[in-house]
Amino acid sequence: MKAILLSRTGDPSVLEYTEVPTPRPQPGEVLVKADTIGVSRPELLVRRGTYPWMPSLPAIPGIELAGTVAELGAGVTRFAVGDRVYVTARELAVRAGGYAEYIAVPERAPFLLGAGADLEAAACLSNYQVAWHLLHTAARAASGQSVLIGQASGGLGSAAVQLAKLAGLTAIALVGSAEKARALKDYGADHVIDYSAEDVAARVASITNNVGVDLVLDAAGGKGFANYLTMLAPFGMAVSYGKLIGKLDANIVDALDKGPAYLHSTAVRIFTMHTLDDKPAIRAQSMNDLIAKLAAGSIRPLIHARLPLKDARRAHEMIEARDVIGKIVLKP
Repeated sequence: MKAILLSRTGDPSVLEYTEVPTPRPQPGEVLVKADTIGVSRPELLVRRGTYPWMPSLPAIPGIELAGTVAELGAGVTRFAVGDRVYVTARELAVRAGGYAEYIAVPERAPFLLGAGADLEAAACLSNYQVAWHLLHTAARAASGQSVLIGQASGGLGSAAVQLAKLAGLTAIALVGSAEKARALKDYGADHVIDYSAEDVAARVASITNNVGVDLVLDAAGGKGFANYLTMLAPFGMAVSYGKLIGKLDANIVDALDKGPAYLHSTAVRIFTMHTLDDKPAIRAQSMNDLIAKLAAGSIRPLIHARLPLKDARRAHEMIEARDVIGKIVLKP
């Protein structure tokens, strides 16, 4: 089969499109033929060698795909050949294996999709799962509240916008260009703020009638994270779930110790999906809800590009150049 092989870490050029043996399902395993493969930021970290949960090299990177069951190992009873399924490496022992035409996984790992499921949309569910837990596990957001979503033009941020709307929240998308602002407004965000041209705090105040937002979701981190604390409503929460700019700065403590953040009893939370690594029931709760929403047509990923598997390098280059609005998917 064709696959992307990572034998050494580095820039996108280390992603090698090559022929590797097609796996055969062992007893208790299913072989899945990929239809669509999602490209996610953890794969960039794996490629660079900075991911804390690195697979042993050489490895096939990739944390998610949607496809059909091609073959059953001995003893498998949960699936039949032809079933549409979603595979996420969060259910596997190693966070890898998705950039390939086929993958063999334990019977317990795949999520069954409906017979008419949109496999392209399903291949974006890893972003939706993180967004689901940001909204409903980390923050316990409630209908009628407001949320400021940083990095809203990415695959995860756009998923958070959509899930926030489905949950009855006012979704405020924070983006970095006029083009991205137009895309997120068309996608359904209630409000869009272009931080490259607007005063974010002033716009938040205007949108919320000087009350502030109930929730902030941020993947950038760095010294600027503390700025969000003054934009929160009383008892509001800012959730940090990434370090795209850098680790959180000590200025957060000062911000919480005085001024609006102190007077509003502001909360700060760190979130990582790895908190759920040993909690399969909680992961299944979110995924089953998302699959139901997918079946109902409520989930519509914002897909930026569909590239052949051989162009995985190009997908990584596009993400690193910040040229992407939404999600990139690969087609075997």
